[in-house]
Order: sequence, then C-alpha cells, then structure tokens
Amino acid sequence: MTNPIIKIVNVSTGEEVERPMNLKELAIYKQDQLNAQANDQAKTQKAEARSSAEAKLIALGLTTEDLKALLG
Repeated sequence: MTNPIIKIVNVSTGEEVERPMNLKELAIYKQDQLNAQANDQAKTQKAEARSSAEAKLIALGLTTEDLKALLG
C-alpha cells in the first residue's frame, strides 16, 4: 500500500505540491483516524444508552420530563 497523498498549497504564490506522506505524517494520520473511530463509537454507545434509558422510562409509564422532575 502506498502512503496517502498530502497536498501543500502556498497561498501567496498559488504553488501546489502533492507528495506521499512521510512516516511522521502517516503516523499522525493513522492516529487521527483511530481517534475519530473511537469518538464515533463513543457517540454510538451514548446514543444507544440514551435510547435504552428512554425505553425503560416508557415501560414504566414515565417521560424524560417526569424523570427530570423526579431528580430535580
């Protein structure tokens, strides 16, 4: 597999350079992708937990407003 391409643009001159990422850039890129994936998983888990909690409230005949009132 070849390294992803990085594009560098000099806004003053308009010069554009495209080249493969070096090892340091590739390591940062891969870590950023892992962080984004972990963030997506955390958001999914949070949404699933919220849905589960809301389903339990509904099963008890309560709303989220009822819970807020109970917890004050």
